Amino acid sequence: MRRLIPFRRSLLPPALLAAVCVVAWVLLFFTRPTAAQSQVQDQTEVPSPPEVTSEEKAQNQQKQQELEKVAEAVENLDKPLYSAFIERYVLDELKQLRIDMAAQKVSLTENIVDRQLSAADKAITYATDTITYFFYLIAGFSSLLVIMGWTSIRDVKEKVHTLANQEISKLVEQYEARLRSIEEQLSEKTQHIESNRDEIELTREIHSLWLRAGREQTPTGKIAVYDQILNLRQDDGEALTYKADAVLELDEPQWAINLCLQALQIDGENGNAYYQLACAYAYLEQWEEAINYLKKALAISPTYRDEALEDPAFNALYERKEFAQLMGIQSDKPKPKDNE
Repeated sequence: MRRLIPFRRSLLPPALLAAVCVVAWVLLFFTRPTAAQSQVQDQTEVPSPPEVTSEEKAQNQQKQQELEKVAEAVENLDKPLYSAFIERYVLDELKQLRIDMAAQKVSLTENIVDRQLSAADKAITYATDTITYFFYLIAGFSSLLVIMGWTSIRDVKEKVHTLANQEISKLVEQYEARLRSIEEQLSEKTQHIESNRDEIELTREIHSLWLRAGREQTPTGKIAVYDQILNLRQDDGEALTYKADAVLELDEPQWAINLCLQALQIDGENGNAYYQLACAYAYLEQWEEAINYLKKALAISPTYRDEALEDPAFNALYERKEFAQLMGIQSDKPKPKDNE
């Protein structure tokens, strides 16, 4: 029996023995409490261990009997469970699996190395291209400097400063010209405002003198006021004609004629000057001259007709046909009475 047992053991394959050992260890692990479990049980404060029921004892005994039967069956085997062909097949498959895993590991390593080499190659290429382009840029810039006649950075700096100064000078000149024109416009407007202010003050003063002349009752007082107006504004034709009217009231027709001629030199369309000339020549009994100047006055403004009909200076002209036609007087119309 001792000789047969070793022989029978040698017939068992290693895989089967390993499987039997694993099953036995699992059964023992689940049937026995572990050291950690015993330690936890010791640390608990339960005063007495848990009681094992009769059913659990029967199950444990049954499991032990099954293990003993398995061990006895293993000891009593007459031939191996697997043939040599199957064992060889399993071993070949295991070997092939190891070979495939080794090949896969080699392939994975090669891929990783290739990726690392590719990244390094790209980095080196990028650095090389950057350096190359940098030198190309330097060469191009140097060529540009040579073409433009600049030999150094100092020349470039001086040229840039010169161009900048020229542009700034142009801008300054433009702005100076604009400011100069603005100053001229402002000065012109200021002068215009000053002249307008002076003219307004002068007009206000002359207006007050006209009001004063209207309040004067005597021809002498009116003439004095008109002289003041003419001192302020020598080219005032209206003041000259009104002065001529006042002079006629003093029986000075020649003086009035001179004043009216001065007014006509200032304004050739002054109807009042022509009317005063007609009155002056009527005082001098120069009827044709009086009628001619009266025609000119009526040509400028027909409103002088009503004034001429009421003016006593023309009383002597009613008998003349030309005056009657000019005034539109009928032959049977009575002659106006002399105001004098």
